[in-house]
Amino acid sequence: MGNMESSKSDSNKGMVETCIFCWIANDQDKETEVIKQNKELVCFRDINPAAPHHYLVIPREHIHSCLSLHKAHTGLVKRMAEMGRAVLRDQGITDMEDIRLGFHQPPYISVDHLHLHVLAPTSQISKYMSYKFIPRSNNFVTEEQLRKRLKNKTPPVQCISGS
Repeated sequence: MGNMESSKSDSNKGMVETCIFCWIANDQDKETEVIKQNKELVCFRDINPAAPHHYLVIPREHIHSCLSLHKAHTGLVKRMAEMGRAVLRDQGITDMEDIRLGFHQPPYISVDHLHLHVLAPTSQISKYMSYKFIPRSNNFVTEEQLRKRLKNKTPPVQCISGS
């Protein structure tokens, strides 16, 4: 089985069978409680929270990481952040200045599926885990930084081989 992409049904289209986040996004993981979802995105609690409120927002489509994105994904990143903020508001967070939204960059990712970390309050991020969520560091890029970076990033050119 050289291709790991599932072709079982349209609802699982783009699912990588070995990816836990694909399983969660396609309602295949019965242990994860989904907090909010729509046709494009799913939000759930991080299993190893670094703050009192620590959620992950993932696209249903399998995208490896923030390095896989280009300018056409700017809207996706924005919608991921909007869902993250909505979940925080739903959970009673009112101080939107004391939150952090961002992505880990390879090789600092633990799951090879694009995911936005949504943390609040920032002032209560665990001192033992705070190094993982330092904005503008090599391992963590904020949602705003990523959207700025994507503005001029063109999609990769795909070579089409002849017959």
